[in-house]
Amino acid sequence: MKLQGVELRRISMPLVSPFRTSFGTENSRDVLLVRVVTGDAEGWGECVAMTDPRYSSEYTEAAADVLRRYLIPALAAVPRLDAYAVGPALEQFKGHRMAKAALETAVLDAELRSQDRPLSRELGAVHDRVPCGVSVGIMSSIGELLDAVGGYLDAGYVRIKLKIEPGWDVEPVRAVRERYGDDVLLQVDANTAYTVGDARHLARLDPFGLLLIEQPLDEEDILGHAELARRISTPVCLDESITSARTAAAAITLGAAAIVNVKPGRVGGYLEARRIHDLCVAHGVPVWCGGMLETGLGRAANVALAALPGFTLPGDTSASDRYYRTDVTEPFVLEEGHLRVPTGAGLGVSPVPEILDEVTVSTEWIPLGSH
Repeated sequence: MKLQGVELRRISMPLVSPFRTSFGTENSRDVLLVRVVTGDAEGWGECVAMTDPRYSSEYTEAAADVLRRYLIPALAAVPRLDAYAVGPALEQFKGHRMAKAALETAVLDAELRSQDRPLSRELGAVHDRVPCGVSVGIMSSIGELLDAVGGYLDAGYVRIKLKIEPGWDVEPVRAVRERYGDDVLLQVDANTAYTVGDARHLARLDPFGLLLIEQPLDEEDILGHAELARRISTPVCLDESITSARTAAAAITLGAAAIVNVKPGRVGGYLEARRIHDLCVAHGVPVWCGGMLETGLGRAANVALAALPGFTLPGDTSASDRYYRTDVTEPFVLEEGHLRVPTGAGLGVSPVPEILDEVTVSTEWIPLGSH
């Protein structure tokens, strides 16, 4: 493929309700979209970096800067461009995996659209629909939490994930279990809010039969997670710590990850996400697809990934209306607790022009024809 240019588009997406985690509260998403234009097709990628560097060191403004200044010019210099050439071309630049993932996804989308092939088939999907869980943020009261969980169960979500932090952990889990019973698939996510010194406290979650506890400790504390896993019976799942197939292999070898959450943006793209899936399958480690409050563009790609055979646990691939009143694509709608895997070429979805225009804050066109 020959790149003609890349568009960086910032959009502002108000959330239907504030989403609170241990690292902060979000009321809207400042999203960076990447559109690549080739001689044959155009492709879209969504950068999942947040406005502030709280979930990770990446943030939206930095992603736009590194794309503009380094990543896009590096791609322009590749003589025969396809999706598999993106990773090696960008390897010279350290980090910035979310920005790299957005660019690689856009190239992959354009390539597959030009060949009329769906992303799901390219990745190796085996399902035409995937089971959906939902992530429930930290609430101001137990009553509010119980109402929210009840609403999601009524909507058909097959798994509930509760965000936790010190002071909001054992009692919320107990309340949900007591109200909705032991049959509800339930897990918790700490977003690095604890230390290994909290092991005895976190062991108080063991009686509730949770699927997993996600990323309880700092992302760099792999040995701490291995120690915690020996001291609690709830399976430890890693999220922020997993940045590549290599870090996943190390965590599995050390006994720090009984389960792995795969977030394509966090690991540098869908091709690396597939490598992590394959590695985990080889080691008998279940994987599931995390979410970063994506619009329909990122959600489409996540659903395609979640249809791979190793994704044996419901992911955070919720319906569009979990986060947005109006999505930028045709909305993803829950059907009996599942989302359909898009079957169209590439991502299988495209932005609705008038909706996209409405939420657009700025656009920047970077022409590459001269390279």
